[in-house]
Amino acid sequence: MPTLKRFRGPSLEEKTYLEILRTSDLLSRSLAGILKDIDLSATQYNVLRILRGAGGPLPCGEIANRMITRDPDITRLLDRLDARGLVARERDTADRRTVLARITPEGLRLLGRLDEPIQEAHQRQLGHLGRERLLQLTELLELARSRVG
Repeated sequence: MPTLKRFRGPSLEEKTYLEILRTSDLLSRSLAGILKDIDLSATQYNVLRILRGAGGPLPCGEIANRMITRDPDITRLLDRLDARGLVARERDTADRRTVLARITPEGLRLLGRLDEPIQEAHQRQLGHLGRERLLQLTELLELARSRVG
């Protein structure tokens, strides 16, 4: 009869992973409330921020590459933002196969209204850690991501 191995609990790596997930979920839920008030998902907000930061039109594939969380259907996501007048799309004149997306003035106004409440939320969530710990945490998270595909 085979003997059962005694379970010793999760490894330190697993505990750390679970703490990252719990923290991410908690932080995300807090921001989701702000976005819900204006009927915007976190993914849609992310696209708008990417386009504002780009300073000009981006190919859809480049938007997908810059996303925080991967959305396999970037076209449908852009469709929803386009229908609300927050982004506009056009064919690239140099390569008609490429679709470029840009943020509209309405999208910029919406982000402008969100900037302060989002920053205040981040301050409430993480400000108590202080500058040095936030820099250290950021560095550790970047290092963790660098070793993962």
